[in-house]
Amino acid sequence: MPSSNGMSQLGDHKGQKRHILSLGHRAWRLLPPETRRWALFSAMASVAPRPDRPAPQPQGPITIAGYFRAPSGLGEGARRLADMLEQAGARVYRADLTAALRQGPAGPPPDAPHGPGTLIMHVNGPMLPWGLAALGRKAVAGKHVIGFWNWELPVMPGDWQRGFRFVHRIWCSSAFVANAAAQRAGPIPVQVVHYPVPEPARAPLGRADFALPEAAFIALSVFDASSSVERKNPTGAIAAHRAAFGDDPSRILVLKTYNTQQGGAAWAAVQQAAAGVANIRILDQELSRGEVWALIACADAFLSLHRAEGVGLALCEAMQLGVPVVTTAWSGNMDFMDADTAMLVGWKAVPARDERGTYSVRGAHWAEPDITDAAAALQALAGDSALRARLAEAGRQRMAGFTPAICGAKALALLESAPQPPV
Repeated sequence: MPSSNGMSQLGDHKGQKRHILSLGHRAWRLLPPETRRWALFSAMASVAPRPDRPAPQPQGPITIAGYFRAPSGLGEGARRLADMLEQAGARVYRADLTAALRQGPAGPPPDAPHGPGTLIMHVNGPMLPWGLAALGRKAVAGKHVIGFWNWELPVMPGDWQRGFRFVHRIWCSSAFVANAAAQRAGPIPVQVVHYPVPEPARAPLGRADFALPEAAFIALSVFDASSSVERKNPTGAIAAHRAAFGDDPSRILVLKTYNTQQGGAAWAAVQQAAAGVANIRILDQELSRGEVWALIACADAFLSLHRAEGVGLALCEAMQLGVPVVTTAWSGNMDFMDADTAMLVGWKAVPARDERGTYSVRGAHWAEPDITDAAAALQALAGDSALRARLAEAGRQRMAGFTPAICGAKALALLESAPQPPV
């Protein structure tokens, strides 16, 4: 049994260790976010298991690793990807990286089968090595590894280069994203695999449930404030609505958002722009998927004056629900719409800048939508029910080509074909 003096020394040692760890943690937090990000991702890249070379042939089973429990766009994308491949007849394993990569609530570690197969990492470039490290060497060995990527600018940041070293090919959610990836991909094949737009299972809610007047013309914008308020550009939506309708109480703009505590100065600017304007409503709360679909169905127009979108899933959902779309004619959403299916808003290229620096990529631009053009589109829709009906039907027909079964079959066909490197 140790003496009281020994116990004291042991306690001192533990106290010193805690003190050193505390100092190290504080020093780490004092580093600039970019430095911490670089250090973390570099460390993960050094320990992540490397895929086999040459590339194994793609085969079943298919493992999709992603943020399956995360209430985010990337989480929704992973869930849709898994569902569509299953509907096309593939055997799919879901390896949940939500907790391991700190993208949501705590949970069990990811579980993936060992041995040959196909591994689709639904994790963006910088974090892909971290995801492989979380899965472990036995889960990666023998597999054909695909990176499934989303991005919102025509240029990818330098730290995405880490991801290219750990994949055999890249799938992108739109031609816009694929063009950005191809600039850095070298000999790695880059292919477009679209997400499906499932039949909306909307909640049984109507305008009265959202405190919206039945007779008003309702324009709706939906965005996550944690996903760059500047990119989603709700101040542009406010400006266009004000230019189109002023204070007219029969013309209402609803801004559906959540995570506003992460919106920073950009969200404060939105609040200031909407302050005291009676025909602008802010719905700041998290709703279920079915409730969001019900809200979209209540609208007469879906308004997205985004500066950049990798895909624009909410726009696709509005079209599926027969809600006319008014949107910036640039970036990933243009895979799904044209002048026959949406009211497209003109834009000019401006340098990409946001408060967090996520999209402040050297040499990158995004779109500044034309507010006058957007206001005219809103006025046209508000005054012409036949135009609304035509766009609603055209949108539904376009989305009929993006069902889970169709998108899943196309993805499996791509998987089985021999991919060609970019020209």
